[in-house]
Amino acid sequence: MRVLLVDDHPLFLDGLKNLLSGRGVQVAATARDGLEALEKARRERPDVILMDIQMPRCDGLAATRLIKAELPQIKIVMLTMSGEDDDLFEAIKSGASGYLLKTQDTEDFFTRLMELSRGEAPLSPGLAARVLNLLGGQAEAVALEKETPLESLLTGREREVLTLVARGLTYKEVAAELCLSERTIKYHMGEIIARLHLENRAQVVEYAKRSGFG
Repeated sequence: MRVLLVDDHPLFLDGLKNLLSGRGVQVAATARDGLEALEKARRERPDVILMDIQMPRCDGLAATRLIKAELPQIKIVMLTMSGEDDDLFEAIKSGASGYLLKTQDTEDFFTRLMELSRGEAPLSPGLAARVLNLLGGQAEAVALEKETPLESLLTGREREVLTLVARGLTYKEVAAELCLSERTIKYHMGEIIARLHLENRAQVVEYAKRSGFG
């Protein structure tokens, strides 16, 4: 397992790196904020990213959406002090594969992290039931949104991006058409995926075509 560590506290970052290395986990790189995490993910292509939430420039939730939109094969596990339902819900919506708290026991942390290799979602004790409750609420929200025009769910710029992507244009071609950077287009796609509660570009395109875009 190759891991990218993302946290804005150098002391914690160094300690976690040493802890993982001592257990035979390969730390591919470290990053101090979400934008650096995206750059390192592109370059290193890790198997897993351990991501803090509260960080400068670009927080962990926004970074998760950006990375999952561009590199969906990478598994992202939030490692944070926040046990708030809002952060937990947004992490799951953004594509996180797990949610671990920094306050938990070291042995339990490693046990749950290794669950990823078995295809399970690592969650700190007590969070599993809350996730089920949150997903139940999300299902109701999605059902309501299916009755809502797609135009009202997205911003004007997001609708422009979605229309061009649904026509089969690449991110680079969409960027040229809208006079934006390719990175900005990928950011908008990450936001679209999150707003529509979908998982990847292919699902977005299918959804858009059913809704009359493209």
